[in-house]
Amino acid sequence: MPQPYALLRAGFPYLKTVGVKNVIDDPLDVAFGGDGRVYVLGAAPIRITNIDHEDLGTIGQRVSSVEYGSNGDVISVDEGGLFMPVQVILDGEDNLYVTDEACHMVSIFSKGGDFLDRWGEYGTEDGQLNRPSGLAFDADENIYVVDTMNHRVQQFTKDGRYLNSWGSFGTGEGEFNMPWGVAIDDDGDVYVSDWRNDRVQKFTPDGEFIFEFGKTGTGRGEFVRPAGLTVDHDFDIYVCDWGNNRIQLFTPEGRYVQQFTGDATLSEPAIAAMRTRLRTVRLRTMADLETEKMFRGPRSVRVDENGLMWVPDFESYRLQVYRKEAFHLEPHQLAPPLKAPSLQPN
Repeated sequence: MPQPYALLRAGFPYLKTVGVKNVIDDPLDVAFGGDGRVYVLGAAPIRITNIDHEDLGTIGQRVSSVEYGSNGDVISVDEGGLFMPVQVILDGEDNLYVTDEACHMVSIFSKGGDFLDRWGEYGTEDGQLNRPSGLAFDADENIYVVDTMNHRVQQFTKDGRYLNSWGSFGTGEGEFNMPWGVAIDDDGDVYVSDWRNDRVQKFTPDGEFIFEFGKTGTGRGEFVRPAGLTVDHDFDIYVCDWGNNRIQLFTPEGRYVQQFTGDATLSEPAIAAMRTRLRTVRLRTMADLETEKMFRGPRSVRVDENGLMWVPDFESYRLQVYRKEAFHLEPHQLAPPLKAPSLQPN
C-alpha cells in the first residue's frame, strides 16, 4: 500500500480493555490471525482470544526441563517448551514464530497448537544468536531477528537459513546498544528500536542507514528504553517507550504526533469476576482510578488490519485497545507548507 500524501488526524480514542488476571498473565506481545483471533504471548503458554474476550485455547507450554551450559546459559529445553519468550509473529499460514531469549532460539507452532520446529543456537558468528528479542517478516516472508546481545539485526529464511546481518556495538549510525524491537513497513524498510541508545533507526531492507530519531529523556519524542515498535499502513510509527510507561506515535519522517499513557476500564470478564469478590469491590472503591487506568511496564505495541492499536499492559494483566481515526489526503486537499517558522508545529 503506497504511503498517503498526508493524513487528516481526527483522533485516536480508547476503545476497550481485553483480558483479566489469571487469564492473560504478564502479556508481552500480541499477534493477529484469521477470524479475528488474537494471540497473546505471556510467560507461557500463548493465550488465544479476540476482541470479544472469548477464550479460544492456548498454544505452547512452559518448559519442564532445562539443560544449562558451563557458563550458565541455557543450551537445551524440552521440545515445544518456552522459557523466556519475547515476541510473536504469524506467517501467511498463521503459523506462530516466537523468540526465546533464554534459549537463543525461534520456536514455531501451527495455528492449531502443534509444535513444528525451532532453530537458532548461541554464539556470535553469522546465523548464531545471543538473547534474540524482536522479529518481523518482510513481503517475501524472510524473517528479521533482533540479535540483542550481539548488537545487530539478522535476516533468515522462515526455516532458519542465514541470509544477512548488519550492526555492531556503538552509538553511531547503524550501530546499536542492545537493540530490542523491529518492524517493516509496506515499502520493505526496517525500523529498529535501539534500546540502550534510546532511539529508533530506519534502514533499507539490506541494512543501509536512512535516518534516526529520539534521545534519552521523558519529554515528547524522547525515550527511556524503547522496546517493541510497529508501522501501520499509513507509515505511522508506534514506539513502546517502556521506561516512560507510554506509547509514542510518530509520522513517517519521525516527527512526534502524540502519546498514549493508558485509559483502561475494567474488562467485561474483570467486572464479572469482581462482582463475586466483595473485598475486591471494596478495594476498588478506595483505589486511585487515575493511576489504575495507566500503562505499567508495556513491552510492545501492535496495530491490526482494522487500524486498532493493541498495547499489552504487562504489569496489569490486560490489553488496552485504541481505534485510529484518520483520513487520507491528496495534494489539492490542503494548503502548501507554511513559510513562517512560528506557525510550524514543534
